[in-house]
Amino acid sequence: MRKLLTLFMVMALAMVLFACGGGKDSGETAKDGEESSGETITLRLAENQPDDYPTTVGDLEFARLVEEKTDGRYKIDVYAGGQLGDEKSVIEQVQLGSIDLARVNVSPMTQFSDEIGVLSMPFLFDDEEKKWEKLNGEVGRELLDTLDGSNIVGLAYYDSGERYFYNSVRPVTKPEDMKGLKIRVQQSELAIAVVEALGASATPMEYGEVYSAIQTGVIDGAENNMPSYYTSNHYEVAQHLTSTGYTGTPEVVIMSQSVWDKLSDEDKELFKEAALESVEVQRQAWADLTKESEEKVLEAGSEFSEAEDIEAWREAVQPVYDKFGEDYKEWIEKLTE
Repeated sequence: MRKLLTLFMVMALAMVLFACGGGKDSGETAKDGEESSGETITLRLAENQPDDYPTTVGDLEFARLVEEKTDGRYKIDVYAGGQLGDEKSVIEQVQLGSIDLARVNVSPMTQFSDEIGVLSMPFLFDDEEKKWEKLNGEVGRELLDTLDGSNIVGLAYYDSGERYFYNSVRPVTKPEDMKGLKIRVQQSELAIAVVEALGASATPMEYGEVYSAIQTGVIDGAENNMPSYYTSNHYEVAQHLTSTGYTGTPEVVIMSQSVWDKLSDEDKELFKEAALESVEVQRQAWADLTKESEEKVLEAGSEFSEAEDIEAWREAVQPVYDKFGEDYKEWIEKLTE
């Protein structure tokens, strides 16, 4: 009887191991400090954008670098196009460890770290060069580390471009030109405060409703990055586009804490290096897409205006800093010094 029971247990174990592919290649990671026995450990990265989108390009470069730096011990499969779920569900799955990695926007990460919300403040950086010097440096690393305790590890930031104001009424070059315009914003207290500080009427609305709302005059315009302005076809109904560089909340590559903790210290550094090195490729892909989108909308008749006197715009949004700035005071100083 015991022999039969033992044989049954061995057969059952063999069936489980066979079904799991032996564990290693199905996503199981080595224990802390444990060296891989030469088998490839495959991780999954969730991406909600299409295969050719700049963030996906960055993900793929990150995956390539991880495989290269770990001599093939780790492989990352990128699941683009929202195959693994929308942004909210993906973040939750990364927390639980059911998804190993993901690329998400910084904005929803504020529910796990109040401090990281500083990156949504208007006119935070003088220019893009300064912004990326900070984000890719020590201060950016410290800000990612504020996610500690949330079962999420931040690896690097990706570019999501600067956001533009656009409307169907008139060219906008100075804050006074915003007065009275009805501008769609995301459902965010900060986003609403920025638009209202500029004298416009902030109108929270689902993104998919914006085109028809502008077309019918329910709102006058919205704000977004250049590729989104183009791909959403908003340029067809809101031809006046203004570059202010007022904000550009970045994306972030995150990893499950449970997976991270199983990496050796050496591999943790290699993953960080790979993520940081992939930023250059991702940013170049974003720059290329932005240029292509700009050319398309200009050809279609959009009017592009540069904001005059950026300091006047900064002064106009001072009420936003009065309201939210105290919470971010330390980080504002670090990011702008």
